[in-house]
Amino acid sequence: MPDMKIHYSEFLQGVRDELPILLGTAPFGMIYGVSALSAGISPVLAQAMSCIVFAGSAQFVIAQLVAAGTPSPVIILTAFIINIRHALYSASMAPYLRKLYPIWKWLLAYLLTDEAYAVAISRYQRIGKGEHTHWYFLGAGSVLWTTWQVSTAIGIFLGGQIPASWSLDFTATLTFIALVVPVLKDRASTIAALSAAIVSLLVVALPLKLGIVAASLIGITVGLLVDTKYIKPV
Repeated sequence: MPDMKIHYSEFLQGVRDELPILLGTAPFGMIYGVSALSAGISPVLAQAMSCIVFAGSAQFVIAQLVAAGTPSPVIILTAFIINIRHALYSASMAPYLRKLYPIWKWLLAYLLTDEAYAVAISRYQRIGKGEHTHWYFLGAGSVLWTTWQVSTAIGIFLGGQIPASWSLDFTATLTFIALVVPVLKDRASTIAALSAAIVSLLVVALPLKLGIVAASLIGITVGLLVDTKYIKPV
């Protein structure tokens, strides 16, 4: 069964390529588990959020907003805006996944995160539309999903036993920096990233984590303007 061997090989390659990123994902998940409990979210709901939402940055913001007693509509809207970047991810992946059966598209859409996208899109851009490369995406997304669930559970189980002095929450920032920098290969994406970074520093004091929303929207807008040549390079 040569096809099964190819599928298995692609799946394992996706797992292997995702492994270095897991060094930052695992402590990120543990800190989320601790943060969720500290916000008053029950262990069952905290773990369920990792299964259903499966988006670290949004989960952190949700936990922080719950702790602050933020109204539910604001929490939902904030989480939606933070995760709207996934629509851009899916749009860039669509040409490579167009011929897949709907069940595959739904599965890979569920597994589409920052970390899985960074690994998978690099592969697609390098080798093009391979007949079996969706198995690579599945491998990368599956090992990430498993790590996120396990690390969340560990964080929930340990509760407040992780010393604050460890500052494991900083691994989230390092992970995102490591994901973003290698894919800044053109003027539009580089200027978009710099714009978002600068805005996030300027509006960090905004309440309800609105600084994240503002930085995301401005970064996307600037990137689109540069890409469509409305802003000329200096």
